[in-house]
Amino acid sequence: MKKYLQVCALLFILFLYTSCRQNKTESGGIIIYSKTEDVITSYGPQWISRNIIQDRKNNIWIAAFTGIFRYDGKSFTNITSKVISTRFFSLLEDRNGNLWFGSIGSGVYYYDGKTFQNFTIKEGLLNNEVTSIYEDKKGNIWFGVSGGASRYDGKSFRNYIIDGNSMNEDRTGKTFPNRRPYEVNSIIEDKKGKFWFATRGNTFTYDGKTFSVFTHNDKPFKNVRSLIEDKKGNIWLGGFDGLWRYDGNTFISFTKNFVGYILEDKKGNIWTSLQRDNSQVWALFRYDGKSLSNKKPTVSEIKSGGNGLFGILEARDGNIWFGSMNGVYRYDGKTVTDFKNKEGQK
Repeated sequence: MKKYLQVCALLFILFLYTSCRQNKTESGGIIIYSKTEDVITSYGPQWISRNIIQDRKNNIWIAAFTGIFRYDGKSFTNITSKVISTRFFSLLEDRNGNLWFGSIGSGVYYYDGKTFQNFTIKEGLLNNEVTSIYEDKKGNIWFGVSGGASRYDGKSFRNYIIDGNSMNEDRTGKTFPNRRPYEVNSIIEDKKGKFWFATRGNTFTYDGKTFSVFTHNDKPFKNVRSLIEDKKGNIWLGGFDGLWRYDGNTFISFTKNFVGYILEDKKGNIWTSLQRDNSQVWALFRYDGKSLSNKKPTVSEIKSGGNGLFGILEARDGNIWFGSMNGVYRYDGKTVTDFKNKEGQK
């Protein structure tokens, strides 16, 4: 009887081990199997919510420090709370409909709707703090991390390291187990195929061969937090030196206040999260697209966000979502709604 119980206990432990984690794929990532049910609630994340996207099925996804939340229009589901314990920062839906979740300290997670696959420095990721994720025109996935960027082609990583004022590809397989300076906050590929990297240090452009420091009047753009290319091909940069637009020849400054995130909506309006004058209070602002060519464009303050506002999303229904230190908000053009409790406060 004793031997029988010992065998049963051993089989049970083996079952837990194989069903909860530890299988490697051909690409090298660790697969995490989830046999637990997702946590469904009527309210959203209660803490820092960094980035927001909408998938092809119209679900809203939120990367928060308390997990990855999915909102289907009725309820929120924390899909990671019983599987992964980490702070999430960035997210992306790729062209195949799979999702990527970047974390602070635990690398990046690939999610196919059923299982999670974890990539860290052990698999070749440059650093485990993943602050931005971007898919290029060829389908490569780029990860902005502390100390540089990693490009993943579905099989392996190529890493690009920031070394002071320069950025270059590393072919030695170097990775950084600890936090590094100059994290990459935003990555885009413009219409001409040139890449842009916004970092806590310099802003870099990359033509596929050479990295160059992006400058204005011979002065580097430093500590840029957000980069976008608008419908007309203009590059917008937001960060410590305010909000700028670059048309390929001319620079225009719209504000000197610290800018966190930038979004262009369907109507050509520019949305930003920025600090108010002479204060630590952040707010959501909208620049009227029709007035952007004026010396003083029309600017509207939508919502004060206390000491932090983060990622901004325009959903397909026209609602604007944005993250904060205390969860997420939705703006329908008239009313700002939060999701801190079951009722939702207005």
